[in-house]
Amino acid sequence: MDVLTGALVGLGFTCHRVESASGGPLIRNLYARLGKEGPNFCFAGHTDVVPVGKGWTAEPFAGEVVDGRLVGRGAADMKGAIACFVAAVARLLEDGTPKGSISLLITGDEEGPAVDGTVKVLDWLAARGETLDGCIVGEPTNPRLLGEMMKIGRRGSLNCRLTVLGTQGHSAYPHLADNPIPRLLDILRRLTENPLDEGNAHFQASTLALTTVDVGNAATNVIPAEARAGFNIRFNDMHSGASLRAWIEGIVAEAGGEVEVVVEISGESFLTPPGPLSARLAEAVAAETGLSPDLSTTGGTSDARFIKNFCPVVEFGLVGQSMHKSDEQVAVADLETLTRIYHRVLKGEVGPR
Repeated sequence: MDVLTGALVGLGFTCHRVESASGGPLIRNLYARLGKEGPNFCFAGHTDVVPVGKGWTAEPFAGEVVDGRLVGRGAADMKGAIACFVAAVARLLEDGTPKGSISLLITGDEEGPAVDGTVKVLDWLAARGETLDGCIVGEPTNPRLLGEMMKIGRRGSLNCRLTVLGTQGHSAYPHLADNPIPRLLDILRRLTENPLDEGNAHFQASTLALTTVDVGNAATNVIPAEARAGFNIRFNDMHSGASLRAWIEGIVAEAGGEVEVVVEISGESFLTPPGPLSARLAEAVAAETGLSPDLSTTGGTSDARFIKNFCPVVEFGLVGQSMHKSDEQVAVADLETLTRIYHRVLKGEVGPR
């Protein structure tokens, strides 16, 4: 954050540190703006990264260039894209003063709970009466080649934990116990026997993935008192977190018995329908790469789920093939190409005069 702030101040940005600690440790966020007039075109991203892990052949934070590739944790996800946007702004300023404003919304809480990051900065902006007119999120959206894919939406994510309660007893006398395992299996069968939907024009089908089934029973002659399971649903815009919660609770009620249900919704599905922003970005991508990017909603979720309530938002960044892996890396040539793509978008959105 200090390095980024220094670079932006040098370009004429006014930088604001927005800090929050409601979810745990103090999180540093940055909002920087160049200009006071509209439109205010924003770039959003995050400087936090996932843990290093094992198996690296290079020092994870040295930023070494090996055979034309920048190796390091965060190179793809997503410090590389932040650097490209700043470089694109610097090139734009060489041609004159932008006709609008350029801003950066950079959080330190995207890979974690995401409660003290982008959402807090957006609340801070709203309290100041400051608006955004369009936004690119620099997530690594491309599966293999730079230019393949941009994201115009994301599926929602719901996690559920079930605890089926019974009565412990001797396995030789099952009629004197209440075995929770068959009831848990019945609930899981009901949840998974039919697809949630078939998808639609912009979204693939919603999915339900069982993530754990636990009894924790070390004894062979004891019927356990409870059985637990967990699952994750990635859902499209044919559902909401609330509708899925009601569906789960309905199935549990049909199965009967005492069941504890805990549902956590980490993000709703969202879609920015194809429009001027995605068209301008697609034109820039085609001009620099010769590719026509897919307008996708695949993958996990991102902080665009918060920004979509403020302005049109699309995601486009580097190739994500190595993100979260050891030896995370990007081609140096891709950094230059992405900078040119962002530069083209900026010229179309805000300047120069």
